[in-house]
Amino acid sequence: MSPKKQEHVRLFIPGPVEVRPEILDAQSEWMVGHRSPEFAALYASVQGKLKQTFYTQNPVYIYTSSGSGVWESASRCTVRDGKKILHLTCGAFSERWAEVSRLNGKQVDLIAVEWGQAIKPEQLAEALQHDEYDAVACAMNETSTGVRNPVEAYAEILADYPDTLYLVDAVSIYAGAKVDVDAWGIDVCLTSTQKAFALPPGMAFGATSPAVLERAKEIPNRGYYFDVLTLQKYHERDNTPATPPVALMYAADRQLDDMLAEGLDARFARHEKMAEMTRVWVQQAEFEMFSEDGYHSPTVSNVANTREIDISALNAFLRERGMVVSNGYGKLKGKAFRIAHMGDTQPEHLEALFAAMDEFLAKEG
Repeated sequence: MSPKKQEHVRLFIPGPVEVRPEILDAQSEWMVGHRSPEFAALYASVQGKLKQTFYTQNPVYIYTSSGSGVWESASRCTVRDGKKILHLTCGAFSERWAEVSRLNGKQVDLIAVEWGQAIKPEQLAEALQHDEYDAVACAMNETSTGVRNPVEAYAEILADYPDTLYLVDAVSIYAGAKVDVDAWGIDVCLTSTQKAFALPPGMAFGATSPAVLERAKEIPNRGYYFDVLTLQKYHERDNTPATPPVALMYAADRQLDDMLAEGLDARFARHEKMAEMTRVWVQQAEFEMFSEDGYHSPTVSNVANTREIDISALNAFLRERGMVVSNGYGKLKGKAFRIAHMGDTQPEHLEALFAAMDEFLAKEG
């Protein structure tokens, strides 16, 4: 017996996010073989639109994985034996990427700051003056803390180090803010479908520069599934090395059409508006932002639990009203909560959330 279909609960969590019915329906297209002309046409359609949304002329590889798979691809394919990678860490996910590099046998140095803080450009500049690195890796948007790092400023510094590849995790900010891959000289820019792109999970993208392909040729043990040279070989045929998530690709094609119809600038402005609405509510509700002033994320707000409310009780209350937010991540559980304002969420959805949260706070006193 199949489980009872659950009631709809609108997701204000930073992934998986709320997915529109039209996008869910797009997955129900008739299946095609992934070596067929029909699939090649779908791949080419998605590819052209991905390049627009990443602001790049480089290929955007399609991975059947979460964004974590592209971490592994980037780490394995850009750092040569005996060379080092510099990871900029400021929360759970940037720290985890550094661990992925270690687990793949790479020599890792860190610039690490307290959770809630951003990594400042001068910290990167100083580190590059004292050592040589094959790559620098950072999170543009640290999902666990709600910090938006100044990746544009890092790019200006790295322009003086052409042999150091620039790897950027844009998982929770791509499609919610401009990520100008070519202008910022990003060599690998990665994301996944279940954040501001507003698709179900299961697929990831990696905009990849020619410099990465050249570097990969010098690295003998790149694996297979995430090897950029293998990905490029099949990309040239409008295809993928292994079986892709065809249904998700139909959904991505539809979502990219809708994003471009909304207009990228308008989409980014909507995210900024919702972020500002959230920060205003945080102040009015007598909480504080966990993220450092001047570095707040446009897609997910991390709220310090200064009123020491029971976040589980808050979510139980919200679920009765058909919505849910996210508890703090890892060591921040109970100490903070996160409100995602990304993807296809609209300002009126946030207004309904804040009204419900105000009702809970009034009840709690």
